[in-house]
Amino acid sequence: MSEPRTVTLATTDHGDVALPEPSWCAGHTDHRPEARSDLGHAGPDVVLKFRGRVLAEACLDQAPLAEVASRDVQVSVSLTGTSLDARGVYELAADLDAYADRLRALADQLLVIRAGEDR
Repeated sequence: MSEPRTVTLATTDHGDVALPEPSWCAGHTDHRPEARSDLGHAGPDVVLKFRGRVLAEACLDQAPLAEVASRDVQVSVSLTGTSLDARGVYELAADLDAYADRLRALADQLLVIRAGEDR
């Protein structure tokens, strides 16, 4: 079993703050001092790309010292602009599956139109 990790981050209101760092955290290489309550952990991004363009990103995230938001580990999803619990992520995935089906139906309709069968 590995030793628990800690990370020390500068804050604007409490100086340096040591936090337990979860194994899934991708690190804090781009950290800039912020309020203690805004400190957080983020995992590696899961990226949705289409033709080289990033459409969405999602990652595990946690704000262990948050004053207003949840302190629990959640999934931050750029499509929604929010963090979701597991149930919310499953609901989003189901809606994306249904949307993919609707996109395929549009592609089928386009093929019919371009084939001259429905102009």
